[in-house]
Amino acid sequence: MRIMSKIIRIKKMAKVNCKECDAEIPIPSDSMQGEIVTCPDCGESFELVKSGDEFSIKPAQVVGEDWGQ
Repeated sequence: MRIMSKIIRIKKMAKVNCKECDAEIPIPSDSMQGEIVTCPDCGESFELVKSGDEFSIKPAQVVGEDWGQ
């Protein structure tokens, strides 16, 4: 009997630290420049900035809703 084993490659998920509370924010391997990520601890939103192969974050621009008032 021949047993075949599967090799699964797992890409290490990048992480950045929240600028508000210093918690780790996971960055999925398929993330792209400009995506919004949210800190799992404090809920602050950040925009991903790609520099080479690495990501950093900057505060996300919050656009308020215009209710026509």
